[in-house]
Amino acid sequence: MEDVFRATWVVAYRELLRFTQERSRIFSSFAMPLLFLVIFGAGFNRIIGTMAPGVDFIQFMYPGIIAMTVLMNSVMSGLSVVWDREFGFLKEILVAPLGRSGIVLGKAMGSATVAVMQGTIMLVLAPLLGVSLSPMLVIKFIPSLVIISMSLSSLGILVASRMRSQQGFQLIVQLIIFPLIFLSGIFFPVNNVPAWLEAISKVNPLTYGVDAIRQLFLSGNMGQNSYVIGVTVFGHTMTFLEDMLIVIIFGILLLSIAAWSFSKQE
Repeated sequence: MEDVFRATWVVAYRELLRFTQERSRIFSSFAMPLLFLVIFGAGFNRIIGTMAPGVDFIQFMYPGIIAMTVLMNSVMSGLSVVWDREFGFLKEILVAPLGRSGIVLGKAMGSATVAVMQGTIMLVLAPLLGVSLSPMLVIKFIPSLVIISMSLSSLGILVASRMRSQQGFQLIVQLIIFPLIFLSGIFFPVNNVPAWLEAISKVNPLTYGVDAIRQLFLSGNMGQNSYVIGVTVFGHTMTFLEDMLIVIIFGILLLSIAAWSFSKQE
């Protein structure tokens, strides 16, 4: 058992080292979310105005931008799997005395560690946007990011387990990421859209990750307006714990499928 934990840690540590050594990846992981926050926020804040009493459009979008940062890093973590396959390192891992679930878990843990660092850095923007922080919020925020990131990482790893080229992986991931982003409630409340769009948004796991983070930051402002800017399922407004439960179930399911997919590798 100790060898399994050690091997899993080695895989996770390798993911962390790779990220810190790739400065372009560090920059790009922040660039797009910040561009969305600045351009969309500045462009639509005056037009859209107040989403709820005490919550303007930028404040509404900010928690979603954090979730978007986590999504992009987590799903793109699967790129390392494809890179390892192209250069033969994956074959060495597969023949090592480490279960396939250990490989998947190690890569997901490495991605989650990076996501926590990125999300924590994004907290610097909160006071500038009029979003208040508290020690209890940060205590809840960090484990929430870990859970969301590990769940989303499993999606990237699952896709990567069947890809043979980095170019093909990046193409497929882009086709996955953008629908997840635009249908997750980052830029608009999912309860105030056409019925067909609302239905699609509520089967998107990122929707519940966004809502969980938004509740952490805006719970004091939502109050009676939780139905307007929150997520409702069959008339029930989701709580923070219910959102996280759905994310956990999704993560366990995809981690299991990803481990099974790796078990079929040569």
